[in-house]
Amino acid sequence: MTSDPLVLDRYTLRRKVFKIFGAGFYILDPQAILIGYSAQKAFKLKEDIRLFADEAQTVLILSIKARQMIDFAACYDIVDERDGKRVGAARRRGFSSFVRDSWELLDENDAPIAHLQEDSLGLALLRRLLSGLIPQRFHIGAGAQAIQIHQRFNPFIYKLDVSIPPDSELDRRLILAMVVLLAAIEGRQG
Repeated sequence: MTSDPLVLDRYTLRRKVFKIFGAGFYILDPQAILIGYSAQKAFKLKEDIRLFADEAQTVLILSIKARQMIDFAACYDIVDERDGKRVGAARRRGFSSFVRDSWELLDENDAPIAHLQEDSLGLALLRRLLSGLIPQRFHIGAGAQAIQIHQRFNPFIYKLDVSIPPDSELDRRLILAMVVLLAAIEGRQG
């Protein structure tokens, strides 16, 4: 591992192609060097996603666990496994997400601190009709300080590019966990 994914301003998440049960995601730095690996456990009633420092899954960095079984307006706790402390949570906004994906990022006390939303209502509707043909784009925040998450158009491999303004005050652990959740939850619906 050459870089810490929790300090980078740019990285790419790529779905592992031939994983039979569950899902696997590579986190790559701008030079396409592996800096993290995420594993989603298969056959779980409640989502249980882990982020490791390497593909061998030797060093656990973050865990993301659903509070409930129903995915409709699910809330996912994010824990930094290096110190065992809860970093915050990500909550899917139920009805809003039917038409346009929408999430809230919460601090360790469950107070809302940021909002993730799909780029536009019109494109979101088109994406649902033309599944997989129009890449998704998300932003956390607004204006010049917005964190950008862009899906690359590739019918075979799901990839998300992440761009974080260097002076962003949002906890990088929450951002990384949200990107992994997008890939695991939204990516399988597309």
